[in-house]
Amino acid sequence: MVLEKEEDALEPVSPSAQYLNSSALNLSVLGVLETEVPIDDSKTIPLVRDVFLPINPRFSSIMVIDENGEKRWKKVEVEVKDHVYIPIFPEEMSPQFYDEYFQDYLSKLSMLQLPQSQPLWEIHLIKYPTSNAAGTIIFKIHHAIGDGYSLMGALLSCLQRADNPSLPLTLPSVQPRVDTSGDHRTIFKTVPKIFSLLFNTVSDFLGSLMKSSLVEDDLSPIRSGDIGIEFRPIAPTTMTFSLGQIKQIKATLGVTINDVITGAILLGTRLYMQEMSKGSSDHSNCTALVMLNTRMFRSYQSIKEMVKPKAESPWGNHFAFLHVQLPELVASTELNPIEFIRKAQQIIKRKRSSLAVYLTAAFIEIVKKLKGHEVAAQYIHKTMVNASMTVTNMIGPVEKMSLANHPIKGMYFAVAGNPQSLNITIVSYVDKLRVTLGAEKGFIDAQKLKSCIEEAFQMILRSVACEIQQKN
Repeated sequence: MVLEKEEDALEPVSPSAQYLNSSALNLSVLGVLETEVPIDDSKTIPLVRDVFLPINPRFSSIMVIDENGEKRWKKVEVEVKDHVYIPIFPEEMSPQFYDEYFQDYLSKLSMLQLPQSQPLWEIHLIKYPTSNAAGTIIFKIHHAIGDGYSLMGALLSCLQRADNPSLPLTLPSVQPRVDTSGDHRTIFKTVPKIFSLLFNTVSDFLGSLMKSSLVEDDLSPIRSGDIGIEFRPIAPTTMTFSLGQIKQIKATLGVTINDVITGAILLGTRLYMQEMSKGSSDHSNCTALVMLNTRMFRSYQSIKEMVKPKAESPWGNHFAFLHVQLPELVASTELNPIEFIRKAQQIIKRKRSSLAVYLTAAFIEIVKKLKGHEVAAQYIHKTMVNASMTVTNMIGPVEKMSLANHPIKGMYFAVAGNPQSLNITIVSYVDKLRVTLGAEKGFIDAQKLKSCIEEAFQMILRSVACEIQQKN
């Protein structure tokens, strides 16, 4: 569709949104809310029209191309009923039966691309009880509309506290780390830090360019290397961890919650690879793309604040990839999995402290200006294809939520259209942390990978308990 009048356009489409909705990449976010009570869909249409659509103009816009060949957001009339789906399953079956039906439905939904002729979102209401919930609500929203941070902000605008709707939902406070190693203002400490920063930045930037263009990960039990994985079904599998236990590990090791769960996931992945390699030690070269939110934020802002010009935590897509090499299993990490967490934490901390992600973003922008957004999107696609997996996480509210008087028992999210065999997402909610495996169906044994990650977490927990006993 081509615009005839410039004023018909709401706003230019950002470069990142163009990359994520191109011939090379077409990513969507599947947000899943599990309700404690059966779903009453009688107020769905007015709720979507009066609460969801006003959150952001992009929920009422489509992408069009203007007379100069530039993509823009154009405001359109939204037929809400065209975006809301209520599937029909066999009646009066067991929750276990509906578990399988729901998983198949979610898997098929992940393969379907959102139509470009209407705003890029859908809502699916599953009115059948599963083992986890009395009903399930699925939000499918194109990644071009916003990243996980933006969409979580939108979700919080629709939801209320279950215990007291008049009070706002709150999120865990994110405190900056305090460096207690002393005064770093002396030249003897400042100069080495500057040289270290420069070296790490150049090294990480060049390494990122190599991995995004020339160097592929080895084929392994978590990377099939096949073309067109993004068009294949995934097997979404979730697992739940106690935030209390994670915080205990965090306090004992002096790391972050993200370090703990990422370390457990990477250790569990290595255990799975070893098991699938029939017990032999698997030394495959594997890289995880760990998503980094590049906003200068400490907590979620209101939607009103996020859409302001020059907002500190703006709406949209503001993230970067950290290339994190999976540490190999050696005898010491098998005996003491804490070492695996510390290795993973050191790698991620060093990567985060360099400026390579900003150089990479600038490089992609140069590619866009010289060769167009499709070529830039192909570069990002190649970055993902050459790696083995992606890990991304979000912070959820600490209070139980409610949507139109439907208390939310649990929530999780997954990414559809990822050209990798394995995509892992993490979100916290109340006192739990939910991990979702988006595994290539028919290639990765999702249940076995799940059990390996759960076992890795238990190994870490036991090691921490032993360490606490030794200190006492």
